[in-house]
Amino acid sequence: MNEGSPVGAHVIKMMGYIQTLEKLRFPLKNELSKDVILQSLPDSFKPSVLIFNMNEINKTLPQLLGMLRTAEGNMKKNSSKSILIVHKANRKKNGNV
Repeated sequence: MNEGSPVGAHVIKMMGYIQTLEKLRFPLKNELSKDVILQSLPDSFKPSVLIFNMNEINKTLPQLLGMLRTAEGNMKKNSSKSILIVHKANRKKNGNV
């Protein structure tokens, strides 16, 4: 997944790949399926993935999709807030910096 792409479309596509593997008689266990999806996410989702893994959250793939969409929405809300830092440089009176 590319940074900035919608997570919903990506996860749905990954779920389709997992279903295709199942049809080809190579099913992935639920935990491995979630790991594959989480590892395919860009770096901006690392905090969400870390929380998911640390709390050992037991969710289905559709529930994981909902959680990731919520995380994406929260990231968009927080990215609009910016901080401006102003630093006053010490200058000598004769104009030399």
